[in-house]
Amino acid sequence: MIEKSVLLELTNEYLKDSSNYLVEVSIGSGNSITIEIDNDEGVNIEECVALSHYIESKFNRETEDFELTVTSAGLTSPLRILRQYKKFEGKEVEVLSKDGRKYKGELKSSDENGFTIIVTTKAKQEGAKRKVEISEDISFEFDEVKHTKYLIRF
Repeated sequence: MIEKSVLLELTNEYLKDSSNYLVEVSIGSGNSITIEIDNDEGVNIEECVALSHYIESKFNRETEDFELTVTSAGLTSPLRILRQYKKFEGKEVEVLSKDGRKYKGELKSSDENGFTIIVTTKAKQEGAKRKVEISEDISFEFDEVKHTKYLIRF
């Protein structure tokens, strides 16, 4: 079986002079390997193919049987690493917390500890005839959320 640490090393070695970056390496049953990469400007298929060929060239198919998929992080994929959070600052996201609550708001900031979103709701204030928008900052640590996804609006 191919070790995850070897795949991480090979992928990072290949991407070191590239604007692409590693998001995740996973190994499933039957040595099914998935490598997910991203780029602040988007990843094209040629970059995925080139990385796939590079990884495959480092292993002997006669001794290691594996299935390799190199993919880009899609717009609907959850954010997994800090660089992705930085990429989507100022954009609308959906956060599902581990306690099952959903929040929608603008990703305000992120750092190595977590991130903050601005949630805007409408509420009727005492003595007012109409509801007014109220904005609130909500902060999360990364281990408090199941996922954070970019919201696509048309």
